[in-house]
Amino acid sequence: MQLNDWTLWAAAQEVIKRCGVKAPEYASTQIAEAQTAGDDACARTWREIAQRIDQLMDERTGRPLDKQ
Repeated sequence: MQLNDWTLWAAAQEVIKRCGVKAPEYASTQIAEAQTAGDDACARTWREIAQRIDQLMDERTGRPLDKQ
């Protein structure tokens, strides 16, 4: 099942809320685990969430933009 754009953004926000500066690392781990399990759909979803996490994090500090 493909998640809609709103749900992907909400998931990215939730990962940032729970993991803080380690959110990108968490998403990468989820992608790797899904690939290892052979779950391409899950890996694709986590890649989309990871892209949104990257957009929501400040590249200079790695901190969520709302925590600057």
